Amino acid sequence: MGIKIILACAVGMSTSMLMERMKKAAKVTAPEVEITAHPVSELSAKASGSSIILLGPQVSYMKDKIATAFPTVPVQVIDMRDYGMMNGEKVLREALDILNTAK
Repeated sequence: MGIKIILACAVGMSTSMLMERMKKAAKVTAPEVEITAHPVSELSAKASGSSIILLGPQVSYMKDKIATAFPTVPVQVIDMRDYGMMNGEKVLREALDILNTAK
């Protein structure tokens, strides 16, 4: 099974932009990675089988609730600066680092 990264924010629009940048970076460094973006309201239906859930800074207050709902999945808030700059390469690298550390 490959790595499945879920990005979640309030509506899913801003994370969609970041997702595209992460996918571009993944083509070069981690082609086995699947990256999707969803509103947090859809996580219960969309996050099954995910390797990690990354939250947009605007929904950081939901981290504990989401971590409780998905106890076997790391949940991380994306750095506000990287999110604002849409630094897909760095966000991807940090997600992969978290997953490698968790092994």
